[in-house]
Amino acid sequence: MSNGEITRADIESKLRQIRGGVDEVGESARNIGLIVGAVAVVAVVGTVFLFGRRKGRKEKTVVEIRRV
Repeated sequence: MSNGEITRADIESKLRQIRGGVDEVGESARNIGLIVGAVAVVAVVGTVFLFGRRKGRKEKTVVEIRRV
């Protein structure tokens, strides 16, 4: 590139450099997405559990048996 011409090798090397940066960012975003998804699933399951437990306490049936 000393005389101002851009060769095919120059373009290929620049594209490889850009692709490497994009791959790193993509991998980082994928890891963050997995973590956020896992936290969301745990939160939903915990919320459903707590609401079910609360409903079970409110609608509890008491059976009283007496002998005569």
